[in-house]
Amino acid sequence: MKEEHLKIPFNYLARDYQIPFWEAVQKGVKRYCLVWHRRAGKEVTCWNFMINRAVQRIGTYYYLFPHFSQGRKILWDGGNKDGFKFLDYIPKQLIFGSPNSSEMKVRLRDSKGNPGSLIQVVGTNNYDSIVGTNPVGCVFSEYSLQDPNAWQLIRPILAENDGWAIFNFTPRGLNHAKELYEMAKSNPQWFCQLLTADDTGAITPEQIDDERKSGMSEDYIQQEFYCSFTLGIEGSYYGKYIQEARFEGRISSVNYDPSVPVHVAFDIGYGDSTAVVFYQLVGLEIHIVDYYEANGQPFSHYAEIIKKKKYIYGKYFAPSDADAHHISTGLSVKEVASSLEMDLVILPTTQLPVENGIEAVRSIFKNIWIDEKKCVELIKALENYIKIYDEVNKVYKNRPLHNWASHCADAVRYMAIAIKLWGHGTRGVDDKEYEKMKDRYLPRFQK
Repeated sequence: MKEEHLKIPFNYLARDYQIPFWEAVQKGVKRYCLVWHRRAGKEVTCWNFMINRAVQRIGTYYYLFPHFSQGRKILWDGGNKDGFKFLDYIPKQLIFGSPNSSEMKVRLRDSKGNPGSLIQVVGTNNYDSIVGTNPVGCVFSEYSLQDPNAWQLIRPILAENDGWAIFNFTPRGLNHAKELYEMAKSNPQWFCQLLTADDTGAITPEQIDDERKSGMSEDYIQQEFYCSFTLGIEGSYYGKYIQEARFEGRISSVNYDPSVPVHVAFDIGYGDSTAVVFYQLVGLEIHIVDYYEANGQPFSHYAEIIKKKKYIYGKYFAPSDADAHHISTGLSVKEVASSLEMDLVILPTTQLPVENGIEAVRSIFKNIWIDEKKCVELIKALENYIKIYDEVNKVYKNRPLHNWASHCADAVRYMAIAIKLWGHGTRGVDDKEYEKMKDRYLPRFQK
């Protein structure tokens, strides 16, 4: 099929396996789920589709990445495998004025030479930045690593504007992207396509074997080149623990016990998400009975949510930065909480390496029960809290990737630290380690 027949713009030519996508475009499909293996040309295809739409309909278009910095590296400053810059896919005569590099915006001309469509590269780690805007088309790149709340925010806007959305990704476990894929497969209003390296031939078996020989793990190969949703989670900190909890029936209906206080652990975000974990200590078990997360809200919002839940509360735990004074208000989160009749207990998190906190969570996981209805987002986040992957050395680094799952995982980590330090029972934690931590931190902690 020729490029002219497909009406694909400018310097882009579709590969054979990409043609079904463009045929769906011609049929007027408005929702797309592209589960394509690494190096299958996801970004080049989606970027050129966005240019195509922006020329045909004046409006605002967002190309969304998990992080703003990724958008700059991959798309704004990046190019295809031949070194052709992504921005150069837009003919210079179509660009109105100069692209805004700091905000990664480019304005197109309309047919009369006046200002037309706006294309912007955005990070969904701070999706509140697009609140109040009115897009008519969006690409969610590497959706499996994005905060799913961004789609929930944009979804009604696109529905009202008769807009379109593309989700492209390779799998990252059994998360929100997998759920979207399963829905799209059976939804006639969606175009859904899963392509492995065997389907496209874009990467040869010999090239994959070279990756294997250079140190890429089999798990990662199955995830990146064969689109496995169940493999490739070796970089997950808690993935196997969640699987074990499911198998043992510890992710189920967990009832709130009014005879036992509900403790609260916060991860407090400044300009991004705040996560709140509600848990009870029932005998030797840790019951996570509820979870709440929101983005860009003042602490008073979370205090109000907590009060509305009508639990009988015990202690409220927060990390060390809750004791720091905020520049805009001159008050710390602890002081704000106190004014709302909520006394925060400050955890000594700055003195404890993140890795120690992660091990604290792992050590108590066999005693954790999670309510499967109220904690859906918590379960997804723990499954997808992953290590950074070093593409050069083909290994996972020993530190977490900061993504949409981090806030929840941090709140659970603070819960584990609180359980250790406040003597709610060691519950699988080594007694000697517990005493050592208590001797070091508890006197300061109780001031």
